[in-house]
Amino acid sequence: MNLLNSFSFELPTNIIYGPGVAGDLPRITREAEYESVLIVTDKGITDSGLLEKVTGPLEEDGIGFNIFDDVEPNPRDYNVNAGAEKAKEINADCLVAVGGGSPIDCAKAMAVLAVHGGKPRDYAGRGKIPGPVLPIIAVPTTAGSASEVTFSAVITDSKEKFKFSYRDTKIAPRFALADPEMTATMPPALTAATGMDALTHAIEGFTAKEANPFSDAAALHAIELINKYLRAAVENGGSIEARSGMLAGSILAGIAFSHSDVAAVHCIAEALGGMYDLPHGVCNAVVLPAMMEYNMDFCAGKYARAATAMGIIYKDEKEGARKAVEAVKQLARDVKLPEFKTLGVRESDFGTLAEKSFKNGSNASNPRPMEKSDYLNVFEKLAP
Repeated sequence: MNLLNSFSFELPTNIIYGPGVAGDLPRITREAEYESVLIVTDKGITDSGLLEKVTGPLEEDGIGFNIFDDVEPNPRDYNVNAGAEKAKEINADCLVAVGGGSPIDCAKAMAVLAVHGGKPRDYAGRGKIPGPVLPIIAVPTTAGSASEVTFSAVITDSKEKFKFSYRDTKIAPRFALADPEMTATMPPALTAATGMDALTHAIEGFTAKEANPFSDAAALHAIELINKYLRAAVENGGSIEARSGMLAGSILAGIAFSHSDVAAVHCIAEALGGMYDLPHGVCNAVVLPAMMEYNMDFCAGKYARAATAMGIIYKDEKEGARKAVEAVKQLARDVKLPEFKTLGVRESDFGTLAEKSFKNGSNASNPRPMEKSDYLNVFEKLAP
């Protein structure tokens, strides 16, 4: 690590953390004087009854709101367009995003279009948003994406089946109500996938080329917490201690990669998600061990430090790096993640997927330089 490198570190989101803090929503809306609230969520949250934990306190406080719940997994550009039109129709002055990464990312893009107009892809890339956007309050119901604290949003171009990203501090939520109780209803498979997604954020945020001492600190503690609590959260979803540890770990991982970047695992996962509409967290989780193995010789020192965070004892960096990779593989097995071959990815698509991965904006951040041929190698290792 070169401590002479310059970097910036911003935390525009007020994180309110702890069991029961979702009930603070009425107080926050009153104090901020929001008068037209649009809740952004998905049908799964609405049908589960979980949304009532948010809407109930608002109703009791006499705070009016509308609901937009037409967000799909891997939110599409047309979801963003419809939500932005709804926000303009009711003259919304605040968006409350309730759910996992999909509703929160969709709300971020909606917040831009509702103010600045245009098409979702007009703002793809870094720093493309011209001015302030609608304020967002995020209430996460998963411990994985950390979208509640990040400066990015990933949206799917429905025609080209391609994922594009917004990267701008203007879309960071004003508040994140990080309530572990809101994550307690996640079933084991979703807990496992989102938890490994968070671990991917931590490991890639730690090893990305733009990492800095502050992001490293957040990433290492995230690795420690996730390694400690993921198995317990999968095995006993009602454990608020395990859910709290996972939510804290997820948020720390989000803080880490927001200030460094993600890397090749995400490049592959976004290519898979765009072409096959697969869950982003599952794709990250399945690809992570193989990509760590591929990267190992280029970041052995950092992998060894990750091993230390996981409580692993080793003789030298090379052994530490190898043990870190093995520990991640074992964790994936312990939480019963699916294998790559179960995802239905066609070998005939490997070339296209490798090309999309190579063109991803985070490709340059990977510790090992990656060409299209390297991505092809990884796909072949994933599907022997």
